[in-house]
Amino acid sequence: MSFKTPVSVLVVIHTPALGVLLLERASHPGFWQSVTGSLEVGERPLQAAAREVAEETGIACSTADLRDWRLSNRFEIFPQWRARYAEGVTHNAEHVYSLCVPEQPITVAPDEHRAWRWLPWRDAAAACFSWTNRDAILMLGLAPGRPARP
Repeated sequence: MSFKTPVSVLVVIHTPALGVLLLERASHPGFWQSVTGSLEVGERPLQAAAREVAEETGIACSTADLRDWRLSNRFEIFPQWRARYAEGVTHNAEHVYSLCVPEQPITVAPDEHRAWRWLPWRDAAAACFSWTNRDAILMLGLAPGRPARP
């Protein structure tokens, strides 16, 4: 059996006016989130971020389109998802990115997500089940010029 790597990305996709895209998890209705995903073997976080955006939304972007926040969150993996990881793995390191695009229709990966919606940043933050996702959206809304691009 192949286990997930406990290193992931979070990509907050937003419009210039700070509308934020949220996706509803297929396996957990009511759990809304930004684009997330674990790194594949040999993959770097920035590469994973671009891949996950394309897989989960149908939005094609290059690594140059993504803003690296130079922020990493460490959190405990929810018990319902621990079986995806090797025995004894309880925490994940999450690298945060953002992508600014015009509001547009999204093509979700039906095995991962069941719905999508664009919300004003405050509403999007309030709708997220993940504290790291909520905090990233709040950071985006409170300081849209930051984090600075490297």
